[in-house]
Amino acid sequence: MKRVWPKLQLLVVVVIIACLLAYGFWPRPVSVDTVLVKQGALTVTVDDDGETRIREKYIISAPVTGHLLRLQLHPGDLVVQSETEIAKIIPANPSLLDARTQAEGEARKRAAEAGKQQANAVLTSAIEVADLAEHHLERARKLASSKSISEAEIEEAEHQAGQAKANVRAAEFNSKVRAFEFEQAVAALTQSTDRTISDRTAAMTIVAPTFGRVLRVFHEDAGVVDVGTPLIEVGDIQEMEMVLDILSTEAVRIQPGAKIFIEHWGGKSTLNGSVRRIEPAAFLKVSALGVEEKRVNVIGDFVDPWEARQALGDGFRIEARIEIETTSPDSLKVASGSLFRHGESWHVYRVRNSRAELVPVAIGASNGYETEIREGLERGDLVILHPTDQVRSGIRVSAP
Repeated sequence: MKRVWPKLQLLVVVVIIACLLAYGFWPRPVSVDTVLVKQGALTVTVDDDGETRIREKYIISAPVTGHLLRLQLHPGDLVVQSETEIAKIIPANPSLLDARTQAEGEARKRAAEAGKQQANAVLTSAIEVADLAEHHLERARKLASSKSISEAEIEEAEHQAGQAKANVRAAEFNSKVRAFEFEQAVAALTQSTDRTISDRTAAMTIVAPTFGRVLRVFHEDAGVVDVGTPLIEVGDIQEMEMVLDILSTEAVRIQPGAKIFIEHWGGKSTLNGSVRRIEPAAFLKVSALGVEEKRVNVIGDFVDPWEARQALGDGFRIEARIEIETTSPDSLKVASGSLFRHGESWHVYRVRNSRAELVPVAIGASNGYETEIREGLERGDLVILHPTDQVRSGIRVSAP
């Protein structure tokens, strides 16, 4: 019995060592990150930056040659049509009264009168287009009540009506400015044709042609100015649009009326907009990395009221996402980081019973963050996110 006991002890030690060696060399599960396959609509967007821009900006210039008194307006000041004084110009010398100046004044008067008539014609046309768009919108709403047309057609009619109203406002603004220019030309000609010394000492007062705010002051100090010297720039800060320079290869996928989401503009909320126009000509731009790129300007309108974006000014930087495609709410989607190429097709590693399973999939639309799955997976499947070289089919995995 005494001889058997040491043998049993040795056997126990050997078994323990064998178990420890087996435990040490036993393949351990690979730690991975996993995500679920979800169901829902996938929105594909084109993301890029741009800037804001007032739709209609007007530069008020000196209508005659003379001595400009110092301007009292500053950027941001509110101007009221026919009330706010922009500047005063007094005759600098008798050159205002010569025959050449009178002939130039007559020519400016005729040009201003033609511009006024043209602006009125454009305004009349814009009003007719707006009335027609409003009529189409009312008819579309009646058809929508009986479900005779689609929701997309309703949205298109609303977009056309909104754009037509904006064009009317712009035409009204332009008509007021042209009328103001005509009045200034008449006033300048009146001073030029009256050769009395007393009138030469009188100041010509320039008043605001429309409502808006001062955007820039080009010539603030007093001094002699020539005809056409820019004085200030005014515009309606509420009539603002956005200009987004998009790669030409992405711009071809954008359609007028597409939704725009404005982010990182300085405010807390995301602003909404819509595409009004894609310009037909591209231009060359050098990126921050020194790469030459062909880009296209996409013009968009803000949908949110001005009160939600009143902190934005002319030329402010914004970041925007333009919607180009939206999948069905019943479609499956998964994080794009779980997909990888294997052979000629796309694959994912699906986790089943704590083991990785290589699964081929057919993909659809993708926005860079999520990708539509058309075949190969089901809702609720667990897939590995960013699989490493340690992951292969059949290996045991563990998710934290």
